[in-house]
Amino acid sequence: MCGSRRLRCQFRRVNKSRNFERSQYRTMKISVFGLGYVGCVSAACLAQDGHQVIGIDVNEVKLDQVRRGQPPVVEPGLEELLGRVVRTSRLTVSTNASAAVDETDVSVICVGTPSKPNGSVQLDNVLHVCCQIAEAIRTKRTFHVVIVRSTVLPTTVEGVVIPELERHSGKKAGRDFGVCMNPEFLREGSALSDYYNPGHCVIGVADEKTITIVTEIYRSIDAQLFVVSIRTAEMVKYVSNAFHALKIAFANEVGVLSKYQGVDGRQVMKIVCSDSRLNISPAYLKPGFAFGGSCLTKDVRALAHRARMLDLECQLLNSIIPSNEHHIDLSIEMVERTGKKRVGILGLSFKAGTDDLRESPAVRLAETLFGKGYEIAIFDENVDISRLVGANRTFIDRELPHIASLMCASIEETVRRSEVVVVTNWSKAFRRAVSLMNADQVLIDLVGVVKRETDVCVPYEGSGW
Repeated sequence: MCGSRRLRCQFRRVNKSRNFERSQYRTMKISVFGLGYVGCVSAACLAQDGHQVIGIDVNEVKLDQVRRGQPPVVEPGLEELLGRVVRTSRLTVSTNASAAVDETDVSVICVGTPSKPNGSVQLDNVLHVCCQIAEAIRTKRTFHVVIVRSTVLPTTVEGVVIPELERHSGKKAGRDFGVCMNPEFLREGSALSDYYNPGHCVIGVADEKTITIVTEIYRSIDAQLFVVSIRTAEMVKYVSNAFHALKIAFANEVGVLSKYQGVDGRQVMKIVCSDSRLNISPAYLKPGFAFGGSCLTKDVRALAHRARMLDLECQLLNSIIPSNEHHIDLSIEMVERTGKKRVGILGLSFKAGTDDLRESPAVRLAETLFGKGYEIAIFDENVDISRLVGANRTFIDRELPHIASLMCASIEETVRRSEVVVVTNWSKAFRRAVSLMNADQVLIDLVGVVKRETDVCVPYEGSGW
């Protein structure tokens, strides 16, 4: 579900070519609040696309620079673009926020959200602009849309921005005015290219009228458009930046660890990144249960151990196994919170389609719950305890020696014996579990095997959704 009104998440492409006629779409009057890096680039590009733009800022120096067609930030190509849209009067600037809102259809908030000393987000600039916009909206008779491009954490727009706008305007969001979260993905040094050729365009919105208006603004953009809930849009921005930071930190740790073993880390990462099927791809980037198996866990441990032997502090590498183990702990807590004692586990191997139990997080889940006094019933269509041999047999004898007594012959038997059913791997057969359950049972889906949890007629909880 996306948004409080059950708006369905939409995925579509905005415009397949930038060779479009201006008459093909509606141009708008747009006020941009904040002429820093994001605001100045956004204002110039919006004006370039034919919209009439008014830039608002409290800094007179910035305003004077923009009036002369000189950008207040250094960005390749921006001075030429800015000069062109200022000369044609498609971009003007002002300090009069009230007049700017009154003269425009849409207001875009691009003010800074710096960190406080404790790491939290400073929202003073956003609140100040919201107050200015709201005071102007109070007397407007037409529907006005407020777009937040400033980077803010999930719940900020719904919990801070919208209440502030409603309080000062005396009007209701979604009825009298629209609110949208539209995060930017502009890199310094390539902002103009990123604006027109983004990896995606994300619009977080809760009413249909605002969707129509905002998507019209981006018809000049060649990218996949995601229309989602406001909170999802807020989260995507932070996750994107955190992922970029993670990649840099990982590459740096690989580089140092490689260097101290006489290996060129640049060559290693070049080869790793050449694999677009597994390494640089959506593979392994879906929220779900912890990883396991005979490779990932032991190889991460081995690499972390080698780093310690070389007296290298690879903090990111060292955090992987503890993070994975904590994820298993969270799944155990999900079971404990139900208050029920009979637990059925669907899936014992570390992933569907295999009988490999080595380092399987499902084994640890079962072992821990069994040790805590829970009654455990387990079904895995690929696991036959009597046929396990070698390292696989040794592992299960060590970790869960009483496993045979816990195994069931079918999904039906497992569900029948359980108050809580936990799905731990992606076997299509486990989708049937829902139809076998009653309203007194709880389904804990750690991998997302149930596609539409809103249609489930039993208490349901997902791992990351």
